[in-house]
Formats: sequence, structure tokens, C-alpha cells
Amino acid sequence: MYFGFDNVTITFGKRTILENITMDFERGKITTIIGPNGCGKSSLLKTISRVVTPSCGTPVYEDRPIRDYSPKKLAKKIAYLPQTHMSPKDIDIRTLVSYGRYPYKRFGQGITAEDRRIIDETLALTGLADMGGRMLNNLSGGEKQRAWIAMTICQQPEILLLDEPITYLDVGYQVEVLELIRELGERLKITIVMVLHDMNFTARYSNRIYVLKDCHVYDYGNPETIIGRENMEHVFHIGAQIVRDNKNDCPVIIPEKLTAPVRP
Repeated sequence: MYFGFDNVTITFGKRTILENITMDFERGKITTIIGPNGCGKSSLLKTISRVVTPSCGTPVYEDRPIRDYSPKKLAKKIAYLPQTHMSPKDIDIRTLVSYGRYPYKRFGQGITAEDRRIIDETLALTGLADMGGRMLNNLSGGEKQRAWIAMTICQQPEILLLDEPITYLDVGYQVEVLELIRELGERLKITIVMVLHDMNFTARYSNRIYVLKDCHVYDYGNPETIIGRENMEHVFHIGAQIVRDNKNDCPVIIPEKLTAPVRP
């Protein structure tokens, strides 16, 4: 397995969040994980950063358990951007992006000429070349998210994990951020795994989709097979019309009504 989860089970106390989860992510593709609130999507990604420890099973990278890699070595291969992130407000974009070079630093080593070159390239790639000196506390939500994504790209990862990258953004910034993510994936040939709640954005920006429900993988496939009436009813308890977006070559959901009470 290049990258994924092998039989992962996550428990919090006596509660099982996920059970026997196996996912195999395709190299160079965008895979999105969807499912009801509280189904364990974020917890699954957190096993990569070791914030959450599985009770059994393991995340895998290049046929080896993640635990076999040192944090710095892993950070050169896999970048993870959580749903919520905090940084000092009195730093500028360039400083934040420079933090992505940390896995490459020896103790006490400062920014090198090579680091500065990579930071410059990253700012240009993410459309921030003219904004490096702007302070984070003066940025819009979309600009901040772009800066955080730039920081992860500055790690030069093979794999990028994004947990709800468009949360709290208005629809214009949501599209802007997702377009950036897709463009970076294509240009840099990186594997992207993200968690999203919006089904229409999932259909538009994903090559593959995993569906979680009742602690297990409920379904897996491309947007054409996953985004349909049956999954909307069984997973999210809504009736829906499914129409075609010919411009973006993907299905679109028009929600109708609840088919069952939504579980708390």
C-alpha cells in the first residue's frame, strides 16, 4: 500500500468511533472522505499526525506503519492541515510559510538560501507573491487559509491531508480554496486526501470518495457512483434530485426533504 489505513479501529473510552477501517489512496489523486457529523472523519486523519492513537490497525505509508517513521522524516512526506489552526497574530504570511521548512532544519540552523528559494516559489504557486509582508491578523478568512495551505506546500510533501479546508469561508472563498487545492495537486503531482461536508463540492473536486457510516466504510468509488439518491437517503437521511453539471462533468445534488430524523 502506498498510503492509507490498514484495519484501523479508534475507540474513546468504551465508545467505538471507527472499526476495521481500510482505505487505500491513489497516488496523485484527490480523495475525499465524507459522512455524517461525528462519524470519525477528523479522528481518522488525526492518526497520521499521532494526535489520535488507533486501538488496533495502523496508517500506512509505502508499505510501512506510520509509527516506523520519525516525526521529521514523516513531515517531509506528509503535510497535515487540521480544521482549526492557531498562530501568533503578529506574524506575516512569509514567516508563517517559512514554518513549512522546519522538517529540513538541524538544531539551531536558520533559514538558508535554498529555504528562501522554496519559500519564494511557494508564495508564487499559491498566489501570495505580493502579499508576503502582510500580517495574518489583517487577512480575510480565505487569505488566511491560502497562507496556511502555502505553509504545508512549503514542506514539499508527497501527500497533503486537509481536514475541512473550507470551513467558515463564504462560498466565493470556498471555490477559490478548492480551485487552489486542485491546481496544486495537478501541478505538483501530490496525493490529496481531504474531509468535506458539502456534497456538491465533493463531487466537483474529487477523483475518489470514501463514505463513512456507523463506524465503517459504507461505500467507495468515483463521484458518479457515490453521489446518488441511495447514498443521500441511507447516509444523510435526505431525499434528493441528482442532476448533471455538464460544465464541470459531475453530478449535482438538489436536496428535497428529510427521509428520517437526523441522529444527534
